[in-house]
Amino acid sequence: MKYDIITIGGATEDIAFFTKEGVIIDNKKDLTKQKLFAFEYGAKIKVDKSFSNFGGGAANSAVSFANLGFNVATLVAIGEDDRGQRIVNNFKQQKVDVSLVQKISKTESGFSFLLVGPANEHIVFSNRAANNQLSITNYELRIIKDAKWVYLASLSDQWQKILDKVCSLIDISSAKDYNFAGVKIVWNPGHRQILSGLKTIGKYLSKVSVLIINKDEAIELVMSDKNCKNKKRDFFEEINNLLSVLYSYGPQIVLITKGKDGVNAFDGKKVYFQQAIKGVKQVDTTGVGDAFGSSFIAGLELYQGDIKKALYLGVKNAASVVSKQGAQNGLLKQENKKSRNK
Repeated sequence: MKYDIITIGGATEDIAFFTKEGVIIDNKKDLTKQKLFAFEYGAKIKVDKSFSNFGGGAANSAVSFANLGFNVATLVAIGEDDRGQRIVNNFKQQKVDVSLVQKISKTESGFSFLLVGPANEHIVFSNRAANNQLSITNYELRIIKDAKWVYLASLSDQWQKILDKVCSLIDISSAKDYNFAGVKIVWNPGHRQILSGLKTIGKYLSKVSVLIINKDEAIELVMSDKNCKNKKRDFFEEINNLLSVLYSYGPQIVLITKGKDGVNAFDGKKVYFQQAIKGVKQVDTTGVGDAFGSSFIAGLELYQGDIKKALYLGVKNAASVVSKQGAQNGLLKQENKKSRNK
């Protein structure tokens, strides 16, 4: 079967605890850790409410694509446990193809603990578990090659091997042509990939069609560039500088998200800006990045490459997600894309 999109990365079952007892601390002296979430040492913290849901970058994006009418499969790893079966059952319920899901014996499935604070911002403690053993064989590679898009989310232990195999499908000479016939890669790198620096991940960026990254991650990555390390602080605070440098690494389109301050995109010709949807009550910000990134790619397909319209669909879906508890419960649903384009 040929897929519109295959998502690759993590799948977890999540439990979220909400508390008003945390404190957000400004830490602007550190460009890469500008806000900290703190609690009193030794205190017993009151939990106001808790929820159990499903998450993981590849899982969230797959459900988002399916809701928007795309034929999507997900390549994730689960363990031989009840949690893994619940993850698979959720995929089936959400119309995500599970034929590429890998079941790892004698291993538990991924689990995340989310701590949600007074402004509904969160931090995540993640046990990657089976996600660490995700791999790509030649069988999966043949299927990926026939897809229109591959959406790479945060990857675990074998992430370089996975990137090597997926990026081997891309001819650099065609990567800058948005209309080329082969599979296109969109990459929303995880923290481990960002921390490895440009020296490690630069070779992959030249084969990526769309790079999606938040501002803090963009600063970290550009700061790791030896040509930029001596730049002054003001250089890294200017979004256009970050967009230009990241674009020079090879992606066709670079997106930098800025939370409530919106998102910027650059295609080498024009800088775009889309403000966040205003007036939305934030219930839970978990999965907002996955909702935005997947919806932007969906928008490129639905609107024939119109970046402005794709950006709006991205922030619209992100706003819907933050208005509901959990990473997948607020995702927008639309008619099948074929019927929309008639």
